[in-house]
Amino acid sequence: GLGSAPVVAPAVRGHGAPPALELQNIHKAYGSHAVLKGVNLTVGAGDVISIIGPSGSGKTSLIRTVNALERLDRGEIVLFGESYLQGAAPQDAARVRQGIRRIGMVFQGFNLFPHLTVQQNILLAPGLHGQGSAADQHATALRLLDKVGLLAHLHKYPHQLSGGQQQRVAIARALALRPDVMLFDEPTSALDPELVGDVLKVIQDLAAEGMTMLIVTHEMEFALQISDRIVFMENGLLQVDVTPERLRQSDSADEAVERVRRFMQLTP
Repeated sequence: GLGSAPVVAPAVRGHGAPPALELQNIHKAYGSHAVLKGVNLTVGAGDVISIIGPSGSGKTSLIRTVNALERLDRGEIVLFGESYLQGAAPQDAARVRQGIRRIGMVFQGFNLFPHLTVQQNILLAPGLHGQGSAADQHATALRLLDKVGLLAHLHKYPHQLSGGQQQRVAIARALALRPDVMLFDEPTSALDPELVGDVLKVIQDLAAEGMTMLIVTHEMEFALQISDRIVFMENGLLQVDVTPERLRQSDSADEAVERVRRFMQLTP
């Protein structure tokens, strides 16, 4: 009968795998202008979390603090259970470097090297240096280009590609670092509408493979389809952290959730 089924104990802190990322009380200001006012967010390994919210709410600043492009003023970021970034403290440079290597980032602009071919752009990813022979690196570059549907374009230069193709090269380049976490900051907002789908498809494939991802996006339907959780930022704070299922329910008595539904234009 059912008696032999193993009892699965709930994960207790300190047992099992730690979260991929823990953002604890993150504060960030530019001069007297506070952009992050105490953000707390836990991202489990394999979680896909979309960050939505109005312009100026702190979404980009938040994601840029995670890979140390912006310094924290206060708070701490823990990466797979180990302290990684701390506000207001001298940083352990080696530990920060080690952490950054585990985090891939894709920006709104594609940031490819214009004078290098698609293949060279990927081979230049720092993570490939010293990883296997030249032949191995070459094979990795081809595999990643195939993954994003651009193998046929390996010898082209960025200016010969559409924006959507350039963004897919940028994703392949980030994956060449073999990251444990991928960050996306508005990856489709600079693209012509008809090119958005191919980029979202690549991100969706990564989600299906279990990649841990934090995605700042305007693509609401995509966020609902792909995310384990959607977090709504406003005024430098995470106001709501909710599942897509919850957002699809129209009977929410929760005013904060209703505000997010209005923002996503899910309300009739």
